[in-house]
Amino acid sequence: MPYAQTAFEKGLYADESVDCARLTVPLDYANPQGRTVSIGLLRHRATDPAHRIGSLVLNPGGPGSSGMTAAATLAQPAGTLAWQFDLVGFDPRGVHASEPRIRCRSDAEQDAARTSDAGSAGCLEKTGAEFLAHVGTREVVRDLDALRTALGDAKLTYLGYSYGTQIGSAYAEAYPDKVRAMVLDGAIDPAQNLPQTLIAQAAGFQDAFTHFAQWCSKQPGCPLTGDATAAFQRIARPPVSALPGRTLSFADTVTATEAALYSRAKWPNLQQALEELATTRSGAKLLQLADDYYQRDENGHYSEAFDAYYAVRCVDYDRVTDRATIDAAHRQMRTGAPFLTGSSPDAGELDTCSTWPVPPTSRPHSPSAPGLPKTLVISTTHDPATPYRQGVALAKDLNAALLTVDDVQHAAFLKGNACVDKATTTYLSTAIARDGNC
Repeated sequence: MPYAQTAFEKGLYADESVDCARLTVPLDYANPQGRTVSIGLLRHRATDPAHRIGSLVLNPGGPGSSGMTAAATLAQPAGTLAWQFDLVGFDPRGVHASEPRIRCRSDAEQDAARTSDAGSAGCLEKTGAEFLAHVGTREVVRDLDALRTALGDAKLTYLGYSYGTQIGSAYAEAYPDKVRAMVLDGAIDPAQNLPQTLIAQAAGFQDAFTHFAQWCSKQPGCPLTGDATAAFQRIARPPVSALPGRTLSFADTVTATEAALYSRAKWPNLQQALEELATTRSGAKLLQLADDYYQRDENGHYSEAFDAYYAVRCVDYDRVTDRATIDAAHRQMRTGAPFLTGSSPDAGELDTCSTWPVPPTSRPHSPSAPGLPKTLVISTTHDPATPYRQGVALAKDLNAALLTVDDVQHAAFLKGNACVDKATTTYLSTAIARDGNC
C-alpha cells in the first residue's frame, strides 16, 4: 500500500520532505477479510537521495508512545541517518494517530487513579473486547511486516527503544530472513515473566536513585544528605501544596522522581524540585514532572498512552491470578527499592493484569531466530527501566553484538553519547556489528 497524504494529516508538518499516511491492516490476521484497523505513519525522506540506503523504521517504546512523533523529532538534527535513510515512524495499533484508539479512562478518572489502576472495566466499555484482544506485540509484528512491504523494502532496517526492542526481537523471530539491520536499545528480555520484569525494574530504579543521590549530595541545596533513602521518604510525605486546586501525593512524588531518573539530563530538574519541596513544602515542580510523565496538559487533558500501556502489557504476559504470588512480587519490589516504600507506580500492574478482560496472546520465552543477520543490542550498565542484564541475555539469545554503555540512563543512542552514536550509526549504514564498550 503506497504512501498517500490523508485529510487527517494535512497541514501537520510544514517540512515538504515529510509524508504522512495510514496503512490499513486486518484487525485479526487469521481473518484477513474481516474488520480492519488503521496505522498512522510518518516518513521523513532521505535528504541525500544519491546515497539513500532505504527506510529506517523506528519505535520509541512505551507501549503507548508515538513512532510518528519520534521520527519527526529524530529528523530535526540532519545527521547521517537523515541523509541515508527515509526515517519512518509508525503508531502501533490503538496508539495516538492509529484508529481505533485504546481508550479506558476519562480525564477525571485518570486524575483519580493516577498511579496503577488502568480500569479494565472502562477499557472493555470504551474499546471493546475484540479490539483489546488484538493489540499485543504479536499483532504489531505482523503490522510491521506489512509496513515493510508497503515501503517497498526487501529487508527491514529497524531501530527500537525499550518496548520497541520487544517488537524488534519478536519480528526477528517471526521473519529472520527479512531483516537487514536491527538496533535494540534499552533491551527487554522476552524470557522474563511480568513479576520478574517488575522486580528487576524496581531494583534498577533504586540503583539509579543511589547514583542520583550521590551526584545530588555534591550540589548546593541538595536535600538528600546522609541516608538518601531516609531523607527522600521524610521530605516526600504529604500533605504538600502544589498547583492551584491540586496537591502533591506521595505517589506523584515517586512518579516524578522515577521519570527524572530515566536520564541524567533531568537530574538538575529533580534536584531543584526536591529542594523546593524540602525548603518551602511546595510540590509544584514535582507535580509538573509527574504531569509530564503522565502526559497531562495544562488543561487537565491526558493522552491515552497509559491506557495503551496496560492494554498491551496485559496481553503480552501470562496472567498472574494467585494472590500469594502477587503479594510476594510486591514485597520483593519494595525490598529492592526502599526509596519507594509506601508507593510504587508499577505495584498495581500485576493486580490490573490479573483481571484483564481478554486473555494473553504472548508468553515469556527465550527468543530464537536462526538465520538472523547480525543485530546490535545496546544495554546500559545502570539503566533503571530495562536493567543491563536483560540486554546481555537478549544479545546472547539472538547471537547479536552487544554494545555496553557505562552510564545511568535509559537507552543510549542519540542521547548525547558520541561513542554510542558513532558505533550505532556505522552499524545502521553498513549492517556490520561488533561487540563494544562506550
